[in-house]
Amino acid sequence: MQISDLPFQEVWAEDFEFSAPPGEKPTPVCYVAREVRSGRVVRLIGDELTRVKAAPHRTDADVLAIAYYGSAEGACYVVLGWPLPVHVLDLFAEFRCRTNGCPVPNGNSLLGALTFFGLPAIEIAAKDEFRALALRGGPYTLGESEALLAYCQSDVDGVVRLLPHVLQDMDVADLGRALLRGRYMQAAARIELTGVPVDVTGLGALRENWTQVQEEVIRAVDAQYHIFEGRTFSSSRWRGWLAANGVPWPTTPAGQLALDDDTFREMARAFPSVAPIHELRATLSKLRLNALEVGRDGRNRCLLSAFRARTGRNQPSNSKFIFGPAVWIRGLIRPEAGTAIAYVDWCQQEFGIAAALSQDAAMLKAYRSGDPYLALAQQAGLAPATATRTTHARERELAKACALAVQYGMGERSLGQRLGQSTAHARELLARHRYTYRQFWRWSDAVIDFAALNGFLHTVFGWRLRVADAFNDRSLRNFPMQANGAEMLRLACSFMTEAGIRVCAPVHDAVLIEAPSNEIEVVAGLAQKEMARASACVLDGLELRSEVKIVRYPDRYGDERGRVMWETVWNVLARASRCGVAAKV
Repeated sequence: MQISDLPFQEVWAEDFEFSAPPGEKPTPVCYVAREVRSGRVVRLIGDELTRVKAAPHRTDADVLAIAYYGSAEGACYVVLGWPLPVHVLDLFAEFRCRTNGCPVPNGNSLLGALTFFGLPAIEIAAKDEFRALALRGGPYTLGESEALLAYCQSDVDGVVRLLPHVLQDMDVADLGRALLRGRYMQAAARIELTGVPVDVTGLGALRENWTQVQEEVIRAVDAQYHIFEGRTFSSSRWRGWLAANGVPWPTTPAGQLALDDDTFREMARAFPSVAPIHELRATLSKLRLNALEVGRDGRNRCLLSAFRARTGRNQPSNSKFIFGPAVWIRGLIRPEAGTAIAYVDWCQQEFGIAAALSQDAAMLKAYRSGDPYLALAQQAGLAPATATRTTHARERELAKACALAVQYGMGERSLGQRLGQSTAHARELLARHRYTYRQFWRWSDAVIDFAALNGFLHTVFGWRLRVADAFNDRSLRNFPMQANGAEMLRLACSFMTEAGIRVCAPVHDAVLIEAPSNEIEVVAGLAQKEMARASACVLDGLELRSEVKIVRYPDRYGDERGRVMWETVWNVLARASRCGVAAKV
């Protein structure tokens, strides 16, 4: 496809420079746009931006807006009160889609993309200098204003130079899929502006006292475990605790305990007694309270980093995002007076995606039953057809562990360790899964074959992963579930924000929304409908179920996995600072 083939009357490349202190909404500084075919240029700075009530070019369905990382442009549109463009082509998303899985020596910035294609670009030092000037905010001298506009226009010109290289491998269908990605960048702009409501009093107390209470928190949590030596986690003591409590634990090929965060996270889900130590380790290694970006209005706002992960999922900073560090810190999420929040998440999303994509009739039947794990236990002969969650809880848990092991690419040895059973027993469970869901396994094997033959995998809406020799079977088998789950979430966020639902954050397979307290049930119900619609779009008609957890002011959000750690921290903090903050989640 060439620029002349684009089915739009006008094509505008645009860029804003803005100032945005951590946690705050952006303040637009200047704006430049170029109509790609005619060459017409618009330049606005300072008060010129606020005097206009809409973008200085058309934004209707016959116009295409082009940006590089368009959620920034979208946020500036919203702040200025300009109606958002109907169609956006985001060249960052398209560059990521084109190069995902490939080496990109100079990174994924506009400068990196231009360099990748051998196109001229502004020097890094000059770019940093002008960006710092924009971040400083006004007032600007006449010379500074001209320099900022010239810098902003250099980025627009870079977008125009990049456009033909992005379009060259596209056809009309590819363009439609690309516009879906641009549509999500508009949703991301609205979400980033909304942010997550945070208990700033509690956060302030934590920040002020955290250094002095950390050691007491370690002692309080470790009192039941005796794992730490001062502030240091002891792997030998951990091995002893595991043996004493009959908890099986995955090991590395060298026979050492696997102590990575992913292993701790999965084992904490399987064994609740592990969760406090997992939370403590995550707290000590990841929690940077001063890095959490909270604005003056008490909202956690940070870049969602859309499309950064290989699966196309968001990848916000763990230190800046309230859902990023240890789970217990989510207790700081608290709706404002008169409002409520709802956490809406898909039920067994990956199981449903696998069933729909593989078209395994038995797997689809299990998902539609409402309890796929009990259904698997029945289908695999682990439990009778009359079994219920109550009468055959153990068999259901075995089936659940087996299903999750398949989703995560876990082998028989690791599954056996997780279950506290022999490898032979785990092998038998996996064999039952393979026999019960034969069509799923044929499809999963075909995914590996497709990747080997074609050198890439893709989602139903065209997000691609280039496959190199370094990729393992586990990653490749899991990609369709994770990446199509990301497609589903992006589409749901687009539907919801366009419907006027205030989305505070997307979280893997869920969204956090807010509404007036007396409207939250209705709004949450609407969110569920949009999530079902999004799943049906991705899965050829299959609507995935979702669940809702509602929290009204003055209560706070809480995650059961972090409850013990939350209560421990606040009990210690209350004693140390007499801050009077309630410890109850």
